Amino acid sequence: MSVVIQIQDRQSAFSPGDRVTGQVSWQLGAAPKNAELRLLWRTEGRGIEDDGLVEAIPFPNPQAVETRPFSLTLPDGPYSFSGALITLTWTLEVAVDPGNHTAGVDIVIAPGGKAVSLPRVTPK
Repeated sequence: MSVVIQIQDRQSAFSPGDRVTGQVSWQLGAAPKNAELRLLWRTEGRGIEDDGLVEAIPFPNPQAVETRPFSLTLPDGPYSFSGALITLTWTLEVAVDPGNHTAGVDIVIAPGGKAVSLPRVTPK
């Protein structure tokens, strides 16, 4: 069993509002009941960790073995960033159920496709 996500040209860095295209594939022993592509963000670090689902694209009538194209427009924010205490990461994830089969690809969404680097603040 396998689940794979491929972004066109293997691109992983985007500007807000860019269009992302690619394909998802799965090979399972039986046809799943549900299959969808999700655009998610999450924060990690010392602060309170959080996550959110921005968009879900369902793939109707999934078969046991399939490849499906996708295309979506990325949101205006929040930007991908990395700081001393917290980081925000975006992920494209394909999920196939039952069985909770998933695959994900981390992407950057920020101006110029470069994650914002927050400087360390030194107390005065």
